[in-house]
Amino acid sequence: MSRTRPTIHDLRAMKGKRQLTMLRVMTLDEAEAAERAGIDIVSIPPELLLDPRYRDAAPSLFSMPGENFYEIGNGDDFVRWAFRMVKASADAVYCSASYATVKRMADEAVPVIGHVGLIPSRRTWTGGWKAVGKTAQSALDIMRAVRQLEAAGAFGAEIEVVPVEVAEAISKNTSLFMLSMGAGAGCDAQYLFAEDVLGSNRGHMPRHSKVYRNFAAEFDRLQGERVAAFREFVADVESRAFPEERHIVRMDSAELATFLREMDRL
Repeated sequence: MSRTRPTIHDLRAMKGKRQLTMLRVMTLDEAEAAERAGIDIVSIPPELLLDPRYRDAAPSLFSMPGENFYEIGNGDDFVRWAFRMVKASADAVYCSASYATVKRMADEAVPVIGHVGLIPSRRTWTGGWKAVGKTAQSALDIMRAVRQLEAAGAFGAEIEVVPVEVAEAISKNTSLFMLSMGAGAGCDAQYLFAEDVLGSNRGHMPRHSKVYRNFAAEFDRLQGERVAAFREFVADVESRAFPEERHIVRMDSAELATFLREMDRL
């Protein structure tokens, strides 16, 4: 059954009624799999959204490209970038830049998703890769950040690695559509990275992630098969087992005789 891609209005109407699913996908194959699996929202690299094949593969996915503020520039640069993304069918854009930059885009009616809690690009301010909001004061700081995003005109916010009680209380007390990454089930969507879900991540596995398949082992098996195939090719060439008769084209004997005779004259 085909699905209709949700609008901002649709997502706002769903707030508090059920949890949606969200993945970070990096490839066209992952996007197509998310579409077929019934995932609701995806975060994607901008270049994937710009791929002309993307919407054929993922027609109903609410798609959110994102870039870090230091990769784009100032507010005007972000607005130009956001317009390009919306033109390419983005449903919202992710922005971890300043509230002023969020406001610049929101003022142009671009749906913006901000970020609170553990913000990877700003982790030095909160102590590195660790939970944020474990004290009353730091939890209030997150709530203040949410209020500032509201005032800037953001549509929603990712809330990352925040105590479940804090995330749930904030989600109930904001109009923002809250995307939980390691912040419990009290928000509006559950967000994981496809590489963690698929078990293809060979680096640190976040505590909040869940592995559903072991792609790393399959990749290792395929790499072993790749090396074996290449070695067999080398062996065939060295032993003259390749190419075989079925791999080549023969010349008519009369034409060959003419060619060889004329070649000797050159």
